[in-house]
Amino acid sequence: MVRQELVARQLDEQIAGRFAVGRRLRVLDVGMGQGTQALRLARAGHQVTGVEREATMIAAAREALAGQPEGIRERMRIVEGDGRDTGVHFLPGSFDVVLCHGVLMYVEEPDPLLAGLARMLAPGGLLSLVVRNGDALALRPGLHGDWAGALAAFDTTNYRNRLGLDVRADRLSTLTAKLAGIGAPLHTWYGVRVFTDTAPDGTTPPDDLDALLAAEERAGRTDPYRAVAALLHLCGVRG
Repeated sequence: MVRQELVARQLDEQIAGRFAVGRRLRVLDVGMGQGTQALRLARAGHQVTGVEREATMIAAAREALAGQPEGIRERMRIVEGDGRDTGVHFLPGSFDVVLCHGVLMYVEEPDPLLAGLARMLAPGGLLSLVVRNGDALALRPGLHGDWAGALAAFDTTNYRNRLGLDVRADRLSTLTAKLAGIGAPLHTWYGVRVFTDTAPDGTTPPDDLDALLAAEERAGRTDPYRAVAALLHLCGVRG
């Protein structure tokens, strides 16, 4: 919940800074999961296409969409597929905003996916990536007192996530170079979950949630705090 709210605020800030007020954008959400961000943007008036391959996630997204007013349902469509096959479904330059949140950690070789996402963007379009921060992998085990795990994490970008899956993280410097190479150079970046990464999944929101979000939002845009966030939110702009 904290993650989604923080990313939503950061994304809205970037959209407001790049596009005219009231403009209805063409949005592609690759790996949309349950459709949290896709549905939110459809509610805001944008035309949204969500791509997802997991059947359970697609079912959850369809159920959430079914409960919306007709106008919102008409603005959102769901495509079953892999984010690496965007070129099969869409023409280059078809979207003003492309989201890829929480996907790269599951992709062993992300370069083709990133290049495909950039091709989907119209000139001046916004590419929004949320990735695991490869420069801060030692922090979570260290804060839990797992000293061996913390020491091992300094020298790798591989880790085991909370689902028990072996996945990978990305370093800011590496992704900065890759975004420049695909024609969507980094415009700005944020940290996500600076203070709350050790909270168990499903934790009940605290009574002072507004204060928590304000603290996380401030830290996510402030050095040196954002550099040690669990996740990075990178925003590139298509040249």
